[in-house]
Amino acid sequence: MASTLDLTLLYLFAAVVGVVLCRLMKLPPMLGYLAVGVVIGPNALALAKDSAGVRYLAEFGVVFLMFVIGLEFNLPKLKSMRSLVFGLGLSQVGLTIVATLLGHLALGSLMAWAGHESGLLGWGIHWQSAVALGGALAMSSTAIVVKMMADRLELETEHGRRVMGILLFQDLAVVPMLVLIPALGDSASEMTRTLLLASLKATALLAILLAGGQKVMHLWFNLVARRKSEELFMLNVLLVTLGLAWLTEHFGLSLALGAFVAGMLIAETDYKHQVESDIRPFHDVLLGLFFITIGMKLDWRSLIDSWALVLLLATLPVVFKLGLVTSLAKAFGAPTGVALRTGLYLAQAGEFGFVLLSLATQEQLIPPHVESPLLAAMVLSMLATPIIIQYSNAIVSRLSSSDWMMQSLAMTKIASKAINTEHHVVICGYGRSGQNLARLLEQEGIPYMALDLDPDRVQQAAAAGQNVVFGDATRLQSLVAAGLSRASALVITYPDTVSAKKILHLVREHAPQVPVAVRTIDDARLNALQAAGATVVVPEAIEGSLMLASQTLALVGVPIRRVIRLVQEQRLARYGLLRGYFHGGDDDGVDDDGELQRLQSINVTADAACLGQRLGDCLDAEALEVAVVSVRQHSGRVLSPSPELTLAAGDTLVLSGRPQALARAESLLLKG
Repeated sequence: MASTLDLTLLYLFAAVVGVVLCRLMKLPPMLGYLAVGVVIGPNALALAKDSAGVRYLAEFGVVFLMFVIGLEFNLPKLKSMRSLVFGLGLSQVGLTIVATLLGHLALGSLMAWAGHESGLLGWGIHWQSAVALGGALAMSSTAIVVKMMADRLELETEHGRRVMGILLFQDLAVVPMLVLIPALGDSASEMTRTLLLASLKATALLAILLAGGQKVMHLWFNLVARRKSEELFMLNVLLVTLGLAWLTEHFGLSLALGAFVAGMLIAETDYKHQVESDIRPFHDVLLGLFFITIGMKLDWRSLIDSWALVLLLATLPVVFKLGLVTSLAKAFGAPTGVALRTGLYLAQAGEFGFVLLSLATQEQLIPPHVESPLLAAMVLSMLATPIIIQYSNAIVSRLSSSDWMMQSLAMTKIASKAINTEHHVVICGYGRSGQNLARLLEQEGIPYMALDLDPDRVQQAAAAGQNVVFGDATRLQSLVAAGLSRASALVITYPDTVSAKKILHLVREHAPQVPVAVRTIDDARLNALQAAGATVVVPEAIEGSLMLASQTLALVGVPIRRVIRLVQEQRLARYGLLRGYFHGGDDDGVDDDGELQRLQSINVTADAACLGQRLGDCLDAEALEVAVVSVRQHSGRVLSPSPELTLAAGDTLVLSGRPQALARAESLLLKG
């Protein structure tokens, strides 16, 4: 019999293997957890059992998932998107449940008329089961869709905003569904009483918590934060999350509801982002365990026996949701192309669908022999999601003849503003940096054309008379319409390396004469951006350090003209010394791929191979891809590096380069 430690190690090993394989295949980690659950579960290798203890621990994954969702539900955000969330989102979830229920009733009548067993496909599923199933099928994958939209820079597009509105309501709808599904297993009178009692409890509890909870939460977190203890802060986050989950459970509601309320309360404090980063490890690990337990329920033998049914269950809901979401988006005023993209992005199943399906099975609303085909169908639809999104533009162009026309009109609008503009600056991104740049250009009388994907920002800025239009700078059509070939420069004002490389590729292919300035966070991707065609790369970390140094020099009495000259020398030297840094355990960022250059001090010892030799003879810096920044002699004098410099014991060389190159250089200098 396996011990607790044996099972823990098995789950950890399986999770690591599954996630690594998914990362290699560029698939969501969630699918890896599901796959390893199938493999180690009782229906495959039977290495682990779906014990009550494991299920209870996995339930905390759902608790922390709801907590993270609650962090995103602040009232100002909901208010700004209310028409999309409570209009489009509510319609999608409600009509999906209604359609599932009506489909079940119609099919049941047809089966009864034909003399077969009543129920959905002869499974004996009743209308309560159909409601629970409709709730599960209404969900889409927030994790997959949001990540892919972020990678494709589509979060602020027309279809991106509609997708986010529906996803937000789906996440919100899980809360009442978690209360409704357990009540569906009771009789009609008992169900009504249970729902009324649960509604009263939830209303009373939420009223108390939301009325005075925000102020209490803010004061409590201030009190804890003043202790300046990371350990205490983390313990407090867990206490609040699990404490409110315990409170709602003892009110006869769900653990997840309390966690959701805790997230909402903390979202209104100044500690939201800190809490979000602190809770992420618990959320990811426990949610992974939850998906492993879901995978353990999947019986692969029943899938082989009923593969046609699995494909049918995977296809019909996807086609239905595609049609429903597209129709609703169009009814709410979206153009055909935007509506179709919204439907394509939300047609698949989602992680909360697994949560609701698991709860429905636990409440005996879904028979166990039905659960496996449904789980498999949901997994297949999620596997298809990256492919559908990747080819969404081609699908929309094929199905919607008006989409090309709408895009042409958008390009025409951009071109009409830029048609009489020459020798201007194309600004990609009109956030704070882009707006500051535009103001300076206006002061100097230099024309500009700005492209941005936030419609609210574009509308407000355009109304104020600023030359900004809605457009995607990563698309050639937008750049051409903005007058790329006639521009004197192009500036990428947001620090996104993937997007910057796309734009640089387009500029180098179609307007190589136009210089491009790129903003980035640090110098980790400086060489890559320069290789892609950037004329100037401005790392914020380096510029910040230069400004800090200049202010410090001015404060200690260095003449301002000398300060300006020193700073300019550093820039002209292409950030020479500042492009590296001495590595330490408390660095702000993690350089996973070794791209960020480092500084390393190497002391010439009495037995060093380079002792008494000239620097140029013992170190070919160019071949090793390192640079000698400075040499500090044993006397304390700091010299500029020279190939003719003879090295003596006690001298210290400061080298700049990547970690592997520095290691080779150190070995050559000291060991020969």
